[in-house]
Amino acid sequence: MERNCGSMKALPCSLTLLVVFFSSFAEAQQQPRGGNLPPTLFGSVSQGVPTGTATPLSISDAIDRALKYNLGSIISEQETRTARAQRLRSLADLLPRVTGGVTETVEQINLAAFGFGGFPGQPLVVGPFSVFDARARVTQSVVDLKLLHDLRADTEKLNASNYSQQDIRELVVLIATDLYLEAVAGGSRVDAARAQLNTAQAVYDQAGDLRSAGVVAGIDVLRAQVQLQAQQQRLVFAANELAKQRLNLARAIGLPLGQDFTLTDMLATVPASLPNLDQTLNAALDARPDYLHANALVRAAEESRKAATSRRLPSVQFSGDYGDIGRSPAFSHGTMTLQATLSIPIYDGRTRAETLESDSILNQRKAEAASLRDRIEYEIRTASLDIQAAAEQLKVAQGARDLAQQQIVQARDRFAAGVANSLELVQAQEAIATADENYISSLYSLNIAQASLARAAGAAEKTIKSFLGGK
Repeated sequence: MERNCGSMKALPCSLTLLVVFFSSFAEAQQQPRGGNLPPTLFGSVSQGVPTGTATPLSISDAIDRALKYNLGSIISEQETRTARAQRLRSLADLLPRVTGGVTETVEQINLAAFGFGGFPGQPLVVGPFSVFDARARVTQSVVDLKLLHDLRADTEKLNASNYSQQDIRELVVLIATDLYLEAVAGGSRVDAARAQLNTAQAVYDQAGDLRSAGVVAGIDVLRAQVQLQAQQQRLVFAANELAKQRLNLARAIGLPLGQDFTLTDMLATVPASLPNLDQTLNAALDARPDYLHANALVRAAEESRKAATSRRLPSVQFSGDYGDIGRSPAFSHGTMTLQATLSIPIYDGRTRAETLESDSILNQRKAEAASLRDRIEYEIRTASLDIQAAAEQLKVAQGARDLAQQQIVQARDRFAAGVANSLELVQAQEAIATADENYISSLYSLNIAQASLARAAGAAEKTIKSFLGGK
């Protein structure tokens, strides 16, 4: 009786631990992802219609589909086209402008309206008469440093847009990898929850048999039943999370949301060797598209400042035309005009304003590039630390998992022998649940840390497939 009372007192404690476990697990699953990332990276333009069969999906397939159909990738391509169009506009200001036209004019002129009193033998109203003119005209900016620097600035902006598109591809690869790994981890959690449910069902059946044989008290059967229902709730929760994770993955890589698929790659269990930090940083500064984008914007800002100060400098333009003019095409003669213009600015109030503005933008771009360089080093160092920590956690979690399996076997033997109550079984089951979750979380953390290091080094698209199972 005294033992049973102790078990009843322990039951609320077990339930409290269970609630805490669920709360912390749900909170970890609901942490916001990519708070600094644009939402377009998590959308796509889906392709095809759902089929009645499950499609095998490797991490390589997921990355390839994301690069084709992810909304962020599509938008970045169009933004690059817009930057290319802006450069063409700036280039057009430096190229010759050639136009042509044909005019036929019929006029009748009142000379008195222009102050002429008339000429001897000539009427005051002249005409009607016609004038035919077919002419080609050309204008060309010969020397205009402002237009030249504007073109160079837009060229650097186009380069920056190209680097930005490459950076979006790197982010798309990282996001597709993260969502794929999350779905794989979710599948492992469902498998673990199902195995724990089977164990809880076996323990409940064992407790019922022992109760019928008079070996254990009714509270032990009740405790086993509570644990069984808790495991059922865990399985329902894990299965629901997995279904949403699979939808997130399909949404990001352009799969129809109704299409079933099978994940063919598993989480890597062996950490990759860590590269030298200094070498990785130097390689990242040469390869990271976002850093190259930032440097291109610095050069664009420098050219924009030169364009602003060039407003003070003279410019030279050339224009000319050639054509036939006469009463009609049959009675016409060729004429031409050549003109060179030297423009010297004397006062323009916009020059100082544009110079101040361009100075401000240039300083801002330089600060952003310097900050990004430090952030790249920070990301490389933190990813390396995460890989080391995750590898150590994985070793500990694997050992704890083995010990928890031994604990449940011994607890069931002691319970069957009547030397322990079901409290030890509940504790052993909770230990297995915790060990499984720690193992899966450590495995996921190791894989995503390795993917993050590839992204930090600017080689996500080139290397992630290889070390995470893709071909």
